[in-house]
Amino acid sequence: MDVNEEAMAAHKSTFRDFLEQHGSYMDSVRQLAECNGRRLIIATDDLRSYSLDFARRLIRSPAEYIQPISDAVTEEARRVNPKLKERYRVQVGFKGPFGFHRVTPRDLMSSFIGSMVCVEGIVTKCSLVKPKVVKSVHYCPATKQFTFREYRDITSTAGLPTGSAHPTRDENGNLLVTEHGLCEYKDHQTLSMQEMPENSAPGQLPRTVDVIVEDDLVDSCKPGDRVAIVGVYKAFPGKSKGSLNGVFRTILIANHVSLLNKGAHAPNISIQEAKKIKEIAKRSDAFDLLGNSLAPSIYGHLWIKKAVILLMLGGVEKNLKNGTHLRGDINMMMVGDPSVAKSQLLRAIMNIAPLAISTSGRGSSGVGLTAAVTSDQETGERRLEAGAMVLADRGVICIDEFDKMNDLDRVSIHEVMEQQTVTIAKAGIHASLNARCSVVAAANPIYGTYDRSLTPTKNIGLPDSLLSRFDLLFIVLDQMDPEIDRQISEHVSRMHRYCADDRGIGGHEKSVRYTEDDDGDVDTSIFVKYNRALHGQERKKGKKQKHERLTINFLKKYIYYAKNIYQPKLTDEASEHIATSYAELRDAGANAKHGGGTLPITARTLETIIRLSTAHSKMKLRTEVLKADVEAALQVLNFAIYHKELTDMEEREQRELEMKQKTDHDTDQNDMVEPMDVDADHGVNEVELPPDRIEAFEAILGQHVMLNHLDQISIDEIEGLVNRETTNRYTRRQISFILERMQDSNRIMIMEGVVRII
Repeated sequence: MDVNEEAMAAHKSTFRDFLEQHGSYMDSVRQLAECNGRRLIIATDDLRSYSLDFARRLIRSPAEYIQPISDAVTEEARRVNPKLKERYRVQVGFKGPFGFHRVTPRDLMSSFIGSMVCVEGIVTKCSLVKPKVVKSVHYCPATKQFTFREYRDITSTAGLPTGSAHPTRDENGNLLVTEHGLCEYKDHQTLSMQEMPENSAPGQLPRTVDVIVEDDLVDSCKPGDRVAIVGVYKAFPGKSKGSLNGVFRTILIANHVSLLNKGAHAPNISIQEAKKIKEIAKRSDAFDLLGNSLAPSIYGHLWIKKAVILLMLGGVEKNLKNGTHLRGDINMMMVGDPSVAKSQLLRAIMNIAPLAISTSGRGSSGVGLTAAVTSDQETGERRLEAGAMVLADRGVICIDEFDKMNDLDRVSIHEVMEQQTVTIAKAGIHASLNARCSVVAAANPIYGTYDRSLTPTKNIGLPDSLLSRFDLLFIVLDQMDPEIDRQISEHVSRMHRYCADDRGIGGHEKSVRYTEDDDGDVDTSIFVKYNRALHGQERKKGKKQKHERLTINFLKKYIYYAKNIYQPKLTDEASEHIATSYAELRDAGANAKHGGGTLPITARTLETIIRLSTAHSKMKLRTEVLKADVEAALQVLNFAIYHKELTDMEEREQRELEMKQKTDHDTDQNDMVEPMDVDADHGVNEVELPPDRIEAFEAILGQHVMLNHLDQISIDEIEGLVNRETTNRYTRRQISFILERMQDSNRIMIMEGVVRII
């Protein structure tokens, strides 16, 4: 023991020297002493700058160092404030870089036992906070003396663990009475931390580690929080057969808990980026630009993308003095045929929203979405576990296959969608949890595909009590039109043909193809760079602005900036326009054709208009909601309510039928048609080349590629090659025309002036 005490004294004096060299820590100790603080956080970088060897030994064997460091800080605090109680102690915690000791629950192996680690993950369970006895006091009625006993377990840093049994008799056999009021206790709580789903290995279940937090660290995090916990990794025998078969339980004794949510949800926005955000907001086409930038791999659905932008911006939440809560979150639902990119839109929301949780209708139950009452494994007591909607508080929850849910489970989310709370009254637990989230649901019609002979309400097959809680309901149809089908097929084939140069064809990087820009780039472009292989011939017409798209990284920053900085208020002009528009909607709802709109027009629709107008005002970075914002919100709402896509399809079919009848009528009247009349109707090619010239060009290029075994060649080299081999020279325009013909027939691919041979 003498050697141990000498080592502890040496460690204590070393740390005192460290405190004297770093005056900021001395100031922190003085503040702790004045306000009875209980934990001093030390940065590992400061320890390394003081002594690299001391920092390494502390991380490798913290059990030898934490207690003397705590003693040194406590003595310094007592010196500053002598009035502190005798049992007052200052604990120490550590933060900063830990090198290869910064791990996930999956990386915690036996080599880390006994060392200090920093573990990152998501908190899934939190036990109740309970007192744990540190020192018990016993009174002997016979001798009228007090007996004291201290208790230590695996979490203690001083001395060996003691037994947990209370003494009932003293050394002479006299009875002892425990004085519970004089005993010393400390708070104790256990957590379960799971590795983050985006970092877990594919095809494997996420790993979990148990964490013990005590004293001031209890209730420092809640289920759903992403945290980094610094602590000592220890092993001890399990309750059943642990010491018999040699298998031990492992646990993390925490000394510092830091939340990652704030950093993960708040992107760093520079001054230049803030200026660019304000420039984008001043543009007249800002709404269209943001809509086109969302999920560019999905063709069309511009109005739905605009609605998603407004959903992620949200309205302004209001809590009135009389206790009324008016939600600011926007709920949206998509109903439509299979294979119209409903699930892909949900994935796009998951990629952009700072906090988003995804569930499926068949794989979710009512308690899984709201909250469940379970039994604690250690104590057997009833406890509350948060469901998906509670974990998505202040975020977005995406529910796919919404129509496959049971009716009883679907009813359980009614309260969340309007009051934004989850109220539990079962098994002796009465609690109300916050679930302030936006709900985005995707569902198929009741018959699998949309039956146009029925009204939208009969196709959807959901009760009005649920539908009225959705602010927007879009009917998404699989339109059978040759022109639209051709455009979709070209768009999808471009997605499959495109390969980025830095990743290659077989790249398996986690980042999406539209997130080429990283956070570390200093000069980051806010627009996606145009690529002929990816974007096709969209920009040939010269209207560049129509096809501009923001990068995903900048879009995230724009939404975060607009949502959190600006809280617009309604003006009198906007309020009057909203009231008038709502009255007109109510009037038109009863007289609308096709059996009415997708949603019942109720008082909730009035709040929907206010929320959408406020969200549009946020997008334009305004402090007031103007009439123009209300007009933009009504356009989105009218598109959703009056199933504009269905109306467009029926009008197009009617137009085609009339044109066909007119063509048949004209054919009957004019049986003789002059050849020149037919030729005049055909469009003149932009470049006229005889077939033999095209064949000669392709033969020269093909022979050169085969002889030299080329897989790519620049257009400049091709121009020089073909003009050397022929007397009748090809112009650059003619070469571009022939190469584009070859690309359209999938023989080559042109990218940034380079021809790739397929």
